[in-house]
Amino acid sequence: MESAQRQQSAAPGAFSAFARFVLCGGGVGVVSSFAVAALASWVPWALANALITVVSTLLATELHARFTFGAGGRATGRQHAQSAGSAAAAYAVTCLAMLALQQLVAAPGAVLEQVVYLSASALAGVARFAVLRLVVFARNRSRSAAEAAATARTAPTVRPVHTTVAPAALCPAA
Repeated sequence: MESAQRQQSAAPGAFSAFARFVLCGGGVGVVSSFAVAALASWVPWALANALITVVSTLLATELHARFTFGAGGRATGRQHAQSAGSAAAAYAVTCLAMLALQQLVAAPGAVLEQVVYLSASALAGVARFAVLRLVVFARNRSRSAAEAAATARTAPTVRPVHTTVAPAALCPAA
């Protein structure tokens, strides 16, 4: 029972989890951008980007498991795979948004490109947060809820006993 309470208290609310998601994911993203630039001075940019993307996704998944969603430990292989899938989907959304922009506007300016890219990234990020919270890291919360339900089923129940007692027996002055 104590472990179920500990797991439930470790799972933050939606707002707190989203704030942590933005901080952890955003922090990893900023560090990754510098890492890509540094690594790209030794290897081709596409290779640097691919390597840093893999490493940063692994790191972000660990951070999300431990801090963002309160999973209480390291991410499992399945959680890493699901997180990588959601990251790939987010990447596809931003690529499609930029492709659509290129098809709709002959020569978009840098500001318009940034607005489209950041909007697509924000939309993909919110969707990714939902997938991570509701699918990837939800198993720990559902297990603790199942444990709590099992504990409630095995706990003894107290039922009132209905008897008829004369008022005089309850209070001799009556």
